[in-house]
Amino acid sequence: MSEQSKKTNNILVQGSILAAASLIVRFIGMMYRIPMTAILGEKAIGYYNIAFEFYDIALLLSTYSLPLAVSKLVSARVVQGQHRNARRVYMLALGFGLTVGTIAMCICYFGAEVYARAIDQQGVVLPLKVLAPTILIFSVMGVIRGLFQGYGNMVPTAISQIIEQVVNAAVSVGASYFLIRHYVGDPNRLSYGAAGGTLGTLSGAFASFLSLLVIYAIFHKTFRKWIEQDRASSADSAQDCHERPLYLLKLIILTVIPVVVSQTVYQLSGTVDTLIFNRVLNAKGFDNDIRATWWGMYSGKYKLLTTVPVAVASAMGTAIVPGLIAEYVRGHKEAMKEKVSAAVKFNMIIAFPCMVGMSVLSGPILRMLRFWTDTNTLVRNLLQLGSISIVFFAFSTLTNGILQGINRLYVPVIHSAIALVTHATVLYFLLKYTNLNAYALMVCNVLFALIVSVLNWRSIGKYLDYRQEIKTTFLLPLTAAIFMGVATRCFYDFLHLKLSATFSCIFSILFAVPVYMAALIVLKAVRKEDLLRMPKGQLIVKVLTKFRLLK
Repeated sequence: MSEQSKKTNNILVQGSILAAASLIVRFIGMMYRIPMTAILGEKAIGYYNIAFEFYDIALLLSTYSLPLAVSKLVSARVVQGQHRNARRVYMLALGFGLTVGTIAMCICYFGAEVYARAIDQQGVVLPLKVLAPTILIFSVMGVIRGLFQGYGNMVPTAISQIIEQVVNAAVSVGASYFLIRHYVGDPNRLSYGAAGGTLGTLSGAFASFLSLLVIYAIFHKTFRKWIEQDRASSADSAQDCHERPLYLLKLIILTVIPVVVSQTVYQLSGTVDTLIFNRVLNAKGFDNDIRATWWGMYSGKYKLLTTVPVAVASAMGTAIVPGLIAEYVRGHKEAMKEKVSAAVKFNMIIAFPCMVGMSVLSGPILRMLRFWTDTNTLVRNLLQLGSISIVFFAFSTLTNGILQGINRLYVPVIHSAIALVTHATVLYFLLKYTNLNAYALMVCNVLFALIVSVLNWRSIGKYLDYRQEIKTTFLLPLTAAIFMGVATRCFYDFLHLKLSATFSCIFSILFAVPVYMAALIVLKAVRKEDLLRMPKGQLIVKVLTKFRLLK
């Protein structure tokens, strides 16, 4: 295997590790919300969710983009052997993160009462104050994660994410249960209960931070060794590659800003949806309860479930940035194309079966998660019809990472802004002049991701002189996924004659995996070389060869 193929394989392996961790985290996140909601009740959960709305904005504006910024800048220096400059980036980013994180934490803590008065929800003060220190912890964690990602190692991020979510789930449920009962009779009882949930987020972040410190201590000797080698090399060549702090700070800020703006546009799409949806339907005579119910089904169930598979694309986007930056610095355009092609193909192989599976098993999945009853089919229909958004969001998320990796940081910002304006305009007209109501939200959600995907694809082709292969990347995986979907639905219907919906759904999902893999092999959508690039690829090839599915 060539050196370039090994590098491409490493991106897929590292991306897969991070993707697996992200899926585990999302799954745990969905699972612990069920008992926590049952413990707290709808009103306390409302305080919890409202606190997170303010917290998410503060986190986004302060620290969300730090891992990517540090990863990008560290990778560009590591590939040139400038480990001292990579360390300078890390130390400066750490100071930047501490400063920005502290400011955001103070705003969140001391602004909690102002925010509560502005929205007339005093119960949100305590949970928001408990959340505030989490921003500072995430700012430091983001820099440490970015350092490891810059060196092409996604394992520390994956481990810390899983630890974070496990502790979060345990403490959230436990603290909510304890506080909601301890303060029985207290007028602020529900606020204390919601604070128990946010205490879980804080505890999870702190546990994750401690795990990263341990991992950093293990790798510290290796970092020092590289730095010493860098010093010796610089002394021998009589070259001074020292980069000034102000220059590096400028690079960090210029990298952070476009990522923050791009994510802010994504965040704004939800805010814009809420505003348009409520204003237009209120004018059409729909009362608050109906609008709240429809919005809850769309946002709290449909969007929640369809964003879970997108974690794979997000992880792959994170993993591909350091590799693309390295090849960009070297000027290896063909190597960049190979990495992009492999990442997109791997991503689509995952996205298509998720889309089809979510559609054909929409009802069973919702029943299994207690998200749907026989008296309400709206959320099932949203999931059946709108699961195509999984493919478009997966593609747009990955291509955002690719564009950032080739130093086109502002291109995704422009594309997201175009998509947002189009999305908002279409949503307004659909709500005003049709009876689609909640379905209009789903249609425009798909439209937003589709527009970003098309624009990103065009830009990647332009800047890399690149054309994605269509047949084995899109058409054959889609065909295999459709075959899998039909077989899986038939299998579920057969099992459901004797088993509960939950067990039938679980066994059907397990059944779908080998069926899809076999369909890919039969259709020749993947080659032996593609399988070997995947995690445990040799084992997969060995098993398939044994069953005569692969030669």
